[in-house]
Amino acid sequence: MADETPKVRSLADKGLCDVYVLMTNAGVSGKQDAHIKSVLMSAGVKHVLIYGATWIEDQIKTNTRLRMLVPRLYGLGDLSQILDERAYAQARAVLESLREDLAKVVITDSYRKAVSALDEHSFVLLIGEPAAGKTTIASMLAMAAADKWKSSVLKLADPAKVVEHWNVDEPSQFFWIDDAFGVTQYESDLAHGWNHSLAQVRAMLHKGAKIVMTSRDYIYKRARQDLKESAFPLLSESQVVIDLHDLSTFEREQILYNHLKLGKQPPSFRAKIEDHLEYVAAHARFIPETARRIADPLFTKGLYLSEYHLGQFVEKREQHLLEVIQSLDASSKAALGLVYMRKDNLESPITLEDSERLALEMLGSTFGDCIAALNALNGSLVTQLQVDDEYVWRFKHPTIGDAYAMTLAFSSDLLGIFLSGSSVENLISQVTCGNVDLEKAVVVPKSLFPAMRARLLEFTASDKYKVQWVSLWGAKRALYQFLANRCSKDFLAFYLERDLDITKRVSKPGLSLSVVAEVELAVRLHDFGLLPEASRKEFVETVSNYAIEGEDMHALGDVGIRSVFTDSEFDRLLETVRTDLLPKLADVRLKVQRSHDPEVSPDEHMQDMLESLRTLRKRFEEDENAAKVIEREVDLANEWIAETEPPEPKVSARTFGTVEPSEKKHGTRSIFDDIADDAT
Repeated sequence: MADETPKVRSLADKGLCDVYVLMTNAGVSGKQDAHIKSVLMSAGVKHVLIYGATWIEDQIKTNTRLRMLVPRLYGLGDLSQILDERAYAQARAVLESLREDLAKVVITDSYRKAVSALDEHSFVLLIGEPAAGKTTIASMLAMAAADKWKSSVLKLADPAKVVEHWNVDEPSQFFWIDDAFGVTQYESDLAHGWNHSLAQVRAMLHKGAKIVMTSRDYIYKRARQDLKESAFPLLSESQVVIDLHDLSTFEREQILYNHLKLGKQPPSFRAKIEDHLEYVAAHARFIPETARRIADPLFTKGLYLSEYHLGQFVEKREQHLLEVIQSLDASSKAALGLVYMRKDNLESPITLEDSERLALEMLGSTFGDCIAALNALNGSLVTQLQVDDEYVWRFKHPTIGDAYAMTLAFSSDLLGIFLSGSSVENLISQVTCGNVDLEKAVVVPKSLFPAMRARLLEFTASDKYKVQWVSLWGAKRALYQFLANRCSKDFLAFYLERDLDITKRVSKPGLSLSVVAEVELAVRLHDFGLLPEASRKEFVETVSNYAIEGEDMHALGDVGIRSVFTDSEFDRLLETVRTDLLPKLADVRLKVQRSHDPEVSPDEHMQDMLESLRTLRKRFEEDENAAKVIEREVDLANEWIAETEPPEPKVSARTFGTVEPSEKKHGTRSIFDDIADDAT
């Protein structure tokens, strides 16, 4: 304050300083308070207001809106002081794992758009390239909801879990689904799961729940081909699907500043890089993850701090991350391999399977050295989190898993170790047999086809299910989906040499043709000319009978199933549907209505029926008489839903409110002027 006194006296003499306000994050004792006021008033000030650390903390604790506008406050202090005990207990794992990241948060235009979408629609889907900040924004929204509305925050992985955890009597629930359609690669099973759950999701939104989903942009592009947007129109509305690619220059600079100021780099590094930071932030390929890596010495080891080399660091971020992993010692690589083999979910304390222990030895490490390496890498390449009352090791960011997968692709020896050490269930969600143009997947070459086939043939039970018959069903479904979506013609032909009966099994798919894996595999085999004619005919007969009886009309609208038919077979099916099904369509609808379970919402119960009617309407839109019959059944089905649906409960509106734009840069002073000072 010593330097302030002459300035205050000069201003007071001119009548420009009647009131002096001092705000500080330092503690201010009563003695200090009295002394400062005395000095300032002797300089001519009439009123002195002093707000110290205690006052600032009180504002944070009592003002939920302040915390929502400045989410990095969630990264400070004891979070249990902000959230009530119930919400804190439910969100504790999420909060603690994100504490470090929340302290570096910057409010962006994407965050403001997401808030608006949640206020208006109770739903938002955040899409962007890897490391664009999707999870950070979702976590900010989750924390604000837990704080402002005392919402129970549930971070879940798949649609079935969302429906399972929904409590109709608790309208304040907040659901956060990260990587809704796959973490690093598209998983069609998840998209089909959402199709099955969309009616319930709509009901959840109507009754007060709020949902945030994230997805990588290239994964969402694939998912859109399989999602039934007619069942959930919100997915086609631009205001709830927010692309995170665009960051303003000011936002980029703030993000880079926060990460460096609160990161692990010493002042000497920050002093050397200071002159280049505006260039780094302005680079076309800058993303938030770039800032995190620059702030961590592990990623900048050996980096020459010139504009050219920093430009290469930002431009070729994937290649640089790969080089960092390749430069690690054997035990550190093995530790990353173990996390990868467990599909980014390595339970702690770690219990190894015999195949995994052998894989570690082949990677040049031991169990003890691997654990030591995990602890050394904690916070940089991996992180330990508490999930559902147990600790797990995960990659610090999914892009690290992407880079590790690249190291496997470069070495058939490493890939062979991975094939033998990983569980089949994890394996088939991470590799493709041959190149099938699936992003971020590890491609198994022909030389390893025998090893891969051997692993698949031994896969008879899924670890995801405890009931034996469900476990057997799950394994069969997962295998069929892998063969249908992630295998080349060469591998399928090679696999069929040992499992010829599979063509007979897929020729008689069960009902719910839009989701059963047998359909996908039968179509794939037919496309490659690998489905025997007898099996093809049996498949055509099976799906045709479902349509004619009104049990499942998916065959009438699905392009893949249509490709298995000959033209004459499909024309014959259409004519039979016209003459046999349409006259009894009302009976089909009434049968569905009568089977309604009161525990299931009418909207959800009739979803498949309405989807079938839409398929019929599209197929017979040029037949005026048929169109009238179908339209009447659509109207009657909707009338039944409206009459049967219980009255909507009155749910008070829960809105975040307008989030003001970030402060814009004023003047010529650089935000990085004090970057080399010791962080506080």
